[in-house]
Amino acid sequence: MTETTAAQPGKRRSGGIGRIVSASLIGTTIEWYDFFLYGSAAALVFNTLFFPADDPLVGTLLAFITYAIGFVARPIGGMVFGHFGDKIGRKKLLVLSLMLMGGATFAMGLLPTYDTIGVGAPILLTVLRLVQGFALGGEWGGAVLIVSEHGGDKHRGFWASWPQSGAPGGNLLATGVLALLAAVQSEEAFLSWGWRVPFLLSGVLVVIGLWIRVSVSESPVFLAARAKAEAEAERGAKDEAPVVEVFRRSWREVLGAIGTRFGENISYYVLTSFLLVYVTVHLDLPKSTALNAVLIGSAVHFVTIPMWGALSDRLGRRPVTLIGSVGMAVWAFAFFALVDTESFAVITLSVTVGLLLHGAMYGPQAAFISEMFDTRVRYSGASMGSQLASIVAGALAPIIAVELLRNYGSSTPIALYLSAAALVTTLTVVVVKETRGRDLTRSTTGTVPPSRQRQEASLARTDKV
Repeated sequence: MTETTAAQPGKRRSGGIGRIVSASLIGTTIEWYDFFLYGSAAALVFNTLFFPADDPLVGTLLAFITYAIGFVARPIGGMVFGHFGDKIGRKKLLVLSLMLMGGATFAMGLLPTYDTIGVGAPILLTVLRLVQGFALGGEWGGAVLIVSEHGGDKHRGFWASWPQSGAPGGNLLATGVLALLAAVQSEEAFLSWGWRVPFLLSGVLVVIGLWIRVSVSESPVFLAARAKAEAEAERGAKDEAPVVEVFRRSWREVLGAIGTRFGENISYYVLTSFLLVYVTVHLDLPKSTALNAVLIGSAVHFVTIPMWGALSDRLGRRPVTLIGSVGMAVWAFAFFALVDTESFAVITLSVTVGLLLHGAMYGPQAAFISEMFDTRVRYSGASMGSQLASIVAGALAPIIAVELLRNYGSSTPIALYLSAAALVTTLTVVVVKETRGRDLTRSTTGTVPPSRQRQEASLARTDKV
């Protein structure tokens, strides 16, 4: 591929972008399956098998703490994967992230429990959770960027939203497998060995995902940028490490990405992972009630995310995101009021509407954040912004929600917490600039250092001569 061809991603054939989207969607679905499987198991299984305690909520809290540890590792993964993704390419790092995630999840299915080896069991589980978080920290940025940089400017919101559907797709798959096992097994059999099946299944899924991912082509926008950087290096130009450049010159964009993801992150984990605890422990309903409600809601979520992405191509990233954040700030109170009815149909409705509003924030997000950064630092910037948000938002959401439930025995403080998080995203989106239609091959003033702008101007004059 020549530099001229690479610099014109919008002119690629639709079949090409279709293959790229399919590979990214399948890969992200598998990785999110692995990651969400832990969250569901933390609420339903790990609290008794790895963190036994007299108070069920205490065991659940301990399980969610290890769940949060995975989020702590995500910015580290984002930093490492982002650096090398901006240096050597998106594709290679995506293959590595899938291997790490799948291997850690498969190993979880082989772990002995607390009754077998004592404290060593939760320690090993925590280590594997760190590997999961590290891998996922590099996955999101690479998956959405390789699609964003292959697609054209006009329909980027739609194409880039498909990897976003991997999150509900993975949750749908993880919850579906757990729900199926819970339906066909007794409680004793499920706790004895049944819970291991979804983790071991990850090994098969990873082989399929790797076969698909290896076949995709590298991002044309990245190839053009790398060719340009190599030409400049031959003439004596020096580059900073992408991570250093991001924090020195694109810190506003990083903060914008964090704020954009804040309410989205918290709402998702409250609507899915914490709901399992609330329904089974607080309302004392069968776990199948929560699992099936999330299953149905995730199916609707999966289908509608690309619709929100397509709408952002018409209206802009900001208006669509605001539909979700403002709506979530209001729906937070209705959500718990409906769940408290203990009716399966009403609980399912509350989850589905909540995930629809979440999708309005999540669908445009891939294109929105990708368009905030220059190609030279896009993997690093997008990964760091999104994964730092995962620590302050998603990692703490189930823990804070469980603590509020323990202390107050009511859903009202949790609804206030969810609504406040949505308002943070609302205020952020009001402040940041609209990015719809940005040409990803062009540099942004805030990202490129003055010395590099002078180098590029000099090179341009040389090329004209």
